[in-house]
Amino acid sequence: MTYQETVEFLFGQLPMFQREGAAAYKPGLETVARLASAFGNPHDNLKVIHVAGTNGKGSTAHTIAAVLQAAGYSVGLFTSPHLLDFRERIRVNGEMISCAEVVSFVDSYRKMDLGIRPTFFELSTVMAFDCFSCRKVDFAVIEVGLGGRLDSTNIVRPVLSVITNISLDHTSLLGHTEQEIACEKAGIIKPGVPVVVGESDGAVRDCFASISAERGAPVTYADESGEIVASERLDDGLVYSTRSFGIVRGELTGDCQINNARTILEAVKILAEREGLDLSAEHICAGMGNVCRLTGLMGRWMKLCDAPLTVCDTGHNPGGWDYLAPQIARHDGRKHVVIGFVNDKDVDTVLEKLKQIENVGFYFTQPSTPRRMPSAELKQKAAAFGLDGDAFDSVDSAVEKALAEVVDKGSEMVFIGGSTFVVADYLSSRNFR
Repeated sequence: MTYQETVEFLFGQLPMFQREGAAAYKPGLETVARLASAFGNPHDNLKVIHVAGTNGKGSTAHTIAAVLQAAGYSVGLFTSPHLLDFRERIRVNGEMISCAEVVSFVDSYRKMDLGIRPTFFELSTVMAFDCFSCRKVDFAVIEVGLGGRLDSTNIVRPVLSVITNISLDHTSLLGHTEQEIACEKAGIIKPGVPVVVGESDGAVRDCFASISAERGAPVTYADESGEIVASERLDDGLVYSTRSFGIVRGELTGDCQINNARTILEAVKILAEREGLDLSAEHICAGMGNVCRLTGLMGRWMKLCDAPLTVCDTGHNPGGWDYLAPQIARHDGRKHVVIGFVNDKDVDTVLEKLKQIENVGFYFTQPSTPRRMPSAELKQKAAAFGLDGDAFDSVDSAVEKALAEVVDKGSEMVFIGGSTFVVADYLSSRNFR
């Protein structure tokens, strides 16, 4: 098959959470383990940093990879979902897996008679492991797809586990309380393997403490470490005063990145000690200050234009909007918020958070995915929270209207988000790379 035919096979023939939602989620490790075995268990050849969490796991995974790359190590990075091209999910030293490698892996799988039908994510996971093993990377940073305990990535035995935070998301699949969700994500904690927890308290902290103790896994709570002494926001990033690495500039500017930075710094300290790595302050600065260039990260408080200030962000659940809503609200001028969701998110809670934004116009839209919430339905929901705006059938038309209503390009702001798919639609329409 050609690369395009191969991608169509992956997207169209097998369940894909990105398009189908919960119907595509198949918990359990038996199928992925059998698939990996058919390819020689490539994950057993990898030194894995395994990253889970409700929010921030993508930024955290990319930045850890960037720091390791800056230090001269060869790094595989597996993340999801993608925005523009399937190959974004699998990178080595920031470069996407080649079209030929994708085709070769799928062709090999199709020639096998395994008696199983893997999901899209199970195939993608083993493809990543196979790619990283063949490339003989020094480290593989693997982001959990959904949950942890029963996620396809959880067949690995990592050298370090990282759990960024816990909030309510995918409750129909992972549990209806933060404690239940925490216990699912804590499933990546392996016996004797150190774990870094970014943010936790109360019952969530108790869950992590109990499971770590039971498995003899040393646990570090980044929010108690005191590694970051102070932070300051500049136009081109966040600057951190740290105990171990001096002054560090982070390229990512979202409010959530301060907590992510604590987690990242604790993770790289433990990696350096456990693996005997040469990770200097210069490597930390280079990785955190150039994460987008080094790894191809997109969609995290991503500035698209200066006049008017136009930003997109893939934050898509209440935990993400705990940070996004205040950050948008702080902007002095009028705000134009283009927003859309998929139909399995807690939209009401996000809409409640949007009420704190003043001097704002809303442009309710819908992403192109079959999982979309219709913009007319979103407009109706928003009206119940006192949020007024027009409904648009496409992201492009909503952004076009928002930009047309900007009066002062020097003071006003356009925000595009609410869903990863809203951001993907906009970037795709602009042929962004």
